[in-house]
Amino acid sequence: MGSEQQSSQVFGNLLFPKIFQTFRMAIQPSKLIIAFLAVAVICLAGWIMDFSKTVVVTRDIEGKITDSELQIYMTQPDQLKSYIEDYKEYGDRTGVFSTLWQCAAARFNRAVGSLFAFNIPAVVTNIGEYFKALRWALRYHFIYSIIFFIIKLAVLSIAGGAICRIAALQFARGEKPGLTEALRYSAKKFLSFFTAPLTPVGIIIFIGLFIFLLGLIGNIPRAGELIMGIFMVLALIAGALIAVVLIGTVAGFNLMFPAVAYEGSDCFDAISRSFSYVYSKPWRMGFYTAIAAVYGAICYTFVRFFAFLLLLATRQVLQLGVWVENSKEVNKLTAIWPEPSFANLLISPDWQQLIWSGSVAAFLVYLFLLVVVGLVLCFVVSFYFSANTIIYSLMRNRVDNTALEDIYTPTEDIQAEPAATESKPEELSPKTKAKPKPKAKPKPKAKPKPKAKAKPEVETQPKVETPPEAETQPDSSSSTE
Repeated sequence: MGSEQQSSQVFGNLLFPKIFQTFRMAIQPSKLIIAFLAVAVICLAGWIMDFSKTVVVTRDIEGKITDSELQIYMTQPDQLKSYIEDYKEYGDRTGVFSTLWQCAAARFNRAVGSLFAFNIPAVVTNIGEYFKALRWALRYHFIYSIIFFIIKLAVLSIAGGAICRIAALQFARGEKPGLTEALRYSAKKFLSFFTAPLTPVGIIIFIGLFIFLLGLIGNIPRAGELIMGIFMVLALIAGALIAVVLIGTVAGFNLMFPAVAYEGSDCFDAISRSFSYVYSKPWRMGFYTAIAAVYGAICYTFVRFFAFLLLLATRQVLQLGVWVENSKEVNKLTAIWPEPSFANLLISPDWQQLIWSGSVAAFLVYLFLLVVVGLVLCFVVSFYFSANTIIYSLMRNRVDNTALEDIYTPTEDIQAEPAATESKPEELSPKTKAKPKPKAKPKPKAKPKPKAKAKPEVETQPKVETPPEAETQPDSSSSTE
């Protein structure tokens, strides 16, 4: 019996199994709705901005893209400038958002497949290629990237903050706040959510300016290299600070939103906590993140398979009833809705084989299919913020020894105000200020009075200890005398 109790206590003290609650929390309808709205707004903003069409591409006879700036940059970066110059006038163009979207989707699916094959180097390679694509966008489409990044961060500050708040209350206390309540909280803390990821970037840029200034001074003839050599120690110290902030930002970025959701604090407290947890217990942080990534890949595969089975079953049943061909001797359903696969749930129809009625039907079917595929993506967003919220709570418990149930509620600020006012009851009763009570006179010992009055006894007590009710009724005591 004793060994069983000890083993149960050991397993009870393990915190990482709590990460497996993420799937149940991520499929909550309120979180999926918030994530769907965020994805819709981001895609709408990217679609509108893609009207600029600044990416040079080449197409084949059928209109499919064969090469693009991003593909040349990923494979042959030295040939990118010549490719842009050659096809700048005669080539076709597309948008930055659509180009990055296709690249991110392909790299994400490859990374998930490599993770199931336990090919960790391939996972790291696909993640690295995604960040390389972001570097291409920042380098060759800087203004577009900055504007889109600000819009995306603003949307995620509202949506991600709301999802983290719902996950925090659900994990800490088992509560399920409503959709409007969570959005109201994230809107109230919008500045903290929005500035938490930007502040470390600003710190890195500020420190880097000193190193850049030293490099400018180095251009001075003769004296420049001497000054640069003398102050090289300061440059190395500044570089060390940049490295510390950069590692803390990359490794602790996932904890910034949950910190604001749990603590209700500002961006500096969120940055301080995320950096502290990463540098205090880096191996534990990495262990929790790895478990969440593997578990998330399994859950994503299950959700994707469910969506694929849903689409396949629907199409197969429809196929039993549709046997008529269109004017180009192609099955109507095949022309309107090509058969999906697990790797490609959303296949665009061949619009050239459709008449106007078929084009309208295909467009409507494509919109409904886009909603289904969007829900799969929304699950990924919800799972990401929910898992990081749980990881933050577990790290806070290990580093700060804070209970998992401890979470900030807005009622704490409301309860603090009456406590401050109760400490000064005299300020709330102006009547007592206008009529101060006189001090009690000493009674002569030789002639004591037979009837002792109650009023002097009350007056001899300190003024702070008398309750406000006793001070506001001096007339009733005098009338009884």
